Amino acid sequence: MKTLLFVFVLFIVTCNLYSQTFITRNGCAGFFSKTPLEDIKAENRQVYAVIDAAKKNLAFTCLVKGFLFPKQLMQEHFNENYVESDKFPKATFLGNYTGDIDVSKDGKYPVQIKGQLTLHGVTKAIDVPGTIEVKDNKLIGASEFKLTPGDFNIKIPGLVSEKIAKQIDVRVLVECYPK
Repeated sequence: MKTLLFVFVLFIVTCNLYSQTFITRNGCAGFFSKTPLEDIKAENRQVYAVIDAAKKNLAFTCLVKGFLFPKQLMQEHFNENYVESDKFPKATFLGNYTGDIDVSKDGKYPVQIKGQLTLHGVTKAIDVPGTIEVKDNKLIGASEFKLTPGDFNIKIPGLVSEKIAKQIDVRVLVECYPK
């Protein structure tokens, strides 16, 4: 009986060590707009992410209302006037990465991320650099890139156009654990 139990536990541990799917429900996505008139910063710490290391696939989703701003008025304008979060509640990314990652060996691996980003009801292909770090049996994915609001039909009224950068700096950081 002890031998059977030992073999079963060994099987479970081995499966977990070689798991190729990693997930999180508390990843972080943030953006920053810098202009001479005003800086705008927001973060969302409720990003759902899946990284399938065997297939080199990535998927991310978050509720747009989850972005928090230092000023409540900025948050209201963002949700009501710009991204219309009641009408378009989610932002999603579905894609893959190129580059080799050894999930059994700690290290930081550069990758190129390609896929479809959907925001404000518009889906656009993106191709951005990133890193995937293997550390203590988890994957830490990170990327920084720029987005143009107009590419996603996000209209900036002329009255405030000087307060919002033409290109927004976006940062994504997810710490994913074996599924």
